[in-house]
Order: sequence, then C-alpha cells, then structure tokens
Amino acid sequence: MDRPLLPLRSALVFLLAVISGLAAGCLCWIAGESTPRALLTGLAAVGLSIPFFDRLIAPEAPGEPCGEVHEHG
Repeated sequence: MDRPLLPLRSALVFLLAVISGLAAGCLCWIAGESTPRALLTGLAAVGLSIPFFDRLIAPEAPGEPCGEVHEHG
C-alpha cells in the first residue's frame, strides 16, 4: 500500500476536533458537572468542530504540491 489511510488534511481536522472535544469535556467536568454530561459536552464539541476545522484549513490547490516555496520579488 503506497498511500496513507487518511490524507494529512483529514487527519489534522480529526485530531484538532478530538483535542477540542477533550478540552471541552475536561473543562465541563472540572466545573463540577457530572461525568455523563461532561462526556456529552465533549462529543458535541467534536461534532461541531469538525465542520469548523474543515472550513478553516484550506484544501490544497490541484497541481500545487504542499511545501513548495514560491519566489516573490
């Protein structure tokens, strides 16, 4: 298998969504909410942050490799 299971952009979107969900759930739990409510808050944050990070991280333009340096001047 020559290609990765997930493209780098998708993996980054999912990673950022999971981190934001963990942060929201932990903050809710530290604030004194019950564990199930904190878990639901974290899952809701993951669900809402996937479209947010998907729009925030621009897809690569076709034919333009990632990491290419452009000369300006």
